[in-house]
Amino acid sequence: MADQAARDVVDPHTVPTRTRFAFGVGSSAEALSLYTLGTLGMIFYNQVLGLDVFLAGLVPTLAIFFDAISDPLIGSWSDRVRSKRWGRRHPFMFVAPVPIAISFYFVFNPPDGLEGYSLFAWFLVWSVSLRTFMTIYHVPHLAMGGELSKEYTERTKIMSYNNFFTWLGGAGLIKVNQLVFFATVAEVSNGFLNPEAYPRFSISIAIVIATILFTSAWFTRDRIPLLPQATAAAGKFSFREFYGDLGKAFRNRNYLFLMIALFSLSMMLGIRGGMTMYMNIYYWELDAEDLATLIFVASAIGYLAGFFLSTHVHGRFDKRATIVTTAALLSVFPAMPVILRLMGLFPENGSDSLLVGIAIFAGLGAVSGSMLNISVMSAIADIADENALKYGVRQEGILYSARMFFAKLDNSIGHLLAAIALSIIAFPDNAVPGEVDPDIIWWLGMVDSPLAIVPGLIAACFYAQYRINKSGYQDTRRKLEAQDAGLAAAAAADELDQSATPGGEPNDGPTRT
Repeated sequence: MADQAARDVVDPHTVPTRTRFAFGVGSSAEALSLYTLGTLGMIFYNQVLGLDVFLAGLVPTLAIFFDAISDPLIGSWSDRVRSKRWGRRHPFMFVAPVPIAISFYFVFNPPDGLEGYSLFAWFLVWSVSLRTFMTIYHVPHLAMGGELSKEYTERTKIMSYNNFFTWLGGAGLIKVNQLVFFATVAEVSNGFLNPEAYPRFSISIAIVIATILFTSAWFTRDRIPLLPQATAAAGKFSFREFYGDLGKAFRNRNYLFLMIALFSLSMMLGIRGGMTMYMNIYYWELDAEDLATLIFVASAIGYLAGFFLSTHVHGRFDKRATIVTTAALLSVFPAMPVILRLMGLFPENGSDSLLVGIAIFAGLGAVSGSMLNISVMSAIADIADENALKYGVRQEGILYSARMFFAKLDNSIGHLLAAIALSIIAFPDNAVPGEVDPDIIWWLGMVDSPLAIVPGLIAACFYAQYRINKSGYQDTRRKLEAQDAGLAAAAAADELDQSATPGGEPNDGPTRT
């Protein structure tokens, strides 16, 4: 057993299950904090605290925008950190957890008496703080995942763990939250509208978040000697180098089209993300228990399927085909319940079959989204190989963070559009489920589903321009290995030449006797 553990540590091609697990578990805290902020923050400030719906929706937009700007900066910085003991990624991962937990707590605990723009400012400051410190952790953490293996399908397997724990943090723990913190009480129509639940919820989850983040950082530190270090070609971090990093990334055709596609996809996801709680509480009139069950069951189907299927699918099909297909399905499946309702073909609110019908389409959407995310994350690791061959530097940090920049920037636009739509249709503050004007409810469904499909389908068209296949990946890996072998041989020859000359000076010619 000890011998096997030793082999796992020294073999750079082997990624032990315990390492995949330790890497993946870190993403659960990222999802738990930001998913909770995205789903509960707006409705907490608008429907519980009474902040104007446009201001409540503007905060996530601004926070995501500031977060997006910090992503590539942290990515470029972490690519250049030099530390034999801690590597390029772990210094960031050990610094961030406590500030993340503090920020999360304060988001959901504004001082008594704040209202209007003062309440808006509190929500904005702590949302920006939470997202910024999570960027400091998450960008290096995700880049580390891209570096753990050099194998085509092994990278998919690693990102499957990341994707699975993202689900666990987002949907799995929201079910626990509902059972423990947001159970429906007689005084409110829905447990998520209960102001008394948030203080205990926020302190408990803040502690959980910090614990998970430290755990992931600590139990992946044994891989530091096997991860790439910053090369001399990378240089020290500066804004000039940062812009150079971005230029190298976007000169890669495959990466450029992935980012354009992501821009459209994130528009759709941002609109739906901003509308989710409003749809579930006011359109479908689900209570907290049904809502948590729906999220847990539907997403469990999707993320478990993604976890077990993605590696097998990539073993049979190129990643491009998987990405295009799942992007199109992710656009259509979640919209089908509203489309069928508009056609008079979906169960009525309150019926026994309503939750089942929503869960089926949500589950199909979750399968598609899960496999899409795993495929794209794995594909970016392959793109990092292309750029390493071309430029001689490893750019996982900038590649993953620039992807996050575009996702968050456009997601913020989507949240803003959702907030504008809620304002245009005059969605009321402190609304009671079942008592909102039917015309407002109709428009709520139109914005969330049929209209949101369009940017998702556009994304699928751009994803089709991605060109790395398995044979192309293998050719790149062969060239990289030859390049590395040549550099190693040159370094060994130089060291031998240095040692052959007294005082370590270069030997300029034959020695005369």
